[in-house]
Amino acid sequence: MTGSEIPPSFRLAYVPGVTPTKWVRIWNERLPETPLTLVAVTAAEASDVLRGGGADAGFVRLPIDRTDLSAIPLYAETTVVVIPKDHIVAAVDEVSAEDLADEIVLHPLDDTLDWERPPGRSANERPATTADAIELVAAGVGLLVVPQSLARLHHRKDLTYRPVIGAPESRVALSWPEDATTDMVEDFIGIVRGRTVNSSRGRTATPPQPKQRKRPDAGDARRKPAAGKSGGKSPRGGAGGPKGGKGGKGGKGGKPRRRS
Repeated sequence: MTGSEIPPSFRLAYVPGVTPTKWVRIWNERLPETPLTLVAVTAAEASDVLRGGGADAGFVRLPIDRTDLSAIPLYAETTVVVIPKDHIVAAVDEVSAEDLADEIVLHPLDDTLDWERPPGRSANERPATTADAIELVAAGVGLLVVPQSLARLHHRKDLTYRPVIGAPESRVALSWPEDATTDMVEDFIGIVRGRTVNSSRGRTATPPQPKQRKRPDAGDARRKPAAGKSGGKSPRGGAGGPKGGKGGKGGKGGKPRRRS
């Protein structure tokens, strides 16, 4: 390889809360000669990064403008409310959005949940980021409703979370530009969808090998006798015995002579 040649690489964007470790590991096992570079992006900028060529594909949060982007929905996350450990909500296993009606619920500017109307009472100001909102929850200013992965990402010892019933779910998808569905993108789609290395789909699949015909045994070529016929019958007598045998003993009987 000359100094002007650059080895191909695959750039994968991902939004906060998504952990691409498993898929990256499989990529490195199957395509060790093609390095994979991770590109951390916010949920708001993920679409623009893909459109601008900053990444070949990326894990995004739906909904997104899919005018010129392809997307494969992967999973939906549980929605939780982040609370101080000594909050009354911590005493129950789950809550509904209506249970939070009297609480101040923070609504950060980078919120990833598609609310028709956020639950609870609004704070005087909207925090700029989810990380800022977490700090406010710890300070006792209010509560925060987020996808479970973000609650784990911003874990603090003084905070906990509980599932929220009836709240919108955050859906994670794999997305890429429609006009840039390259072989590498197809390879990564196969990995995310769980295709094996021997799958017929994708560039990394191993082509099926032709079956080898079994060579016939030398003994198989001999013609077997027809059923009901014996292969050892004598043409002149019984079945293999000498002609004229008595009692099946085949000759004269008698005691042997004693020597004098």
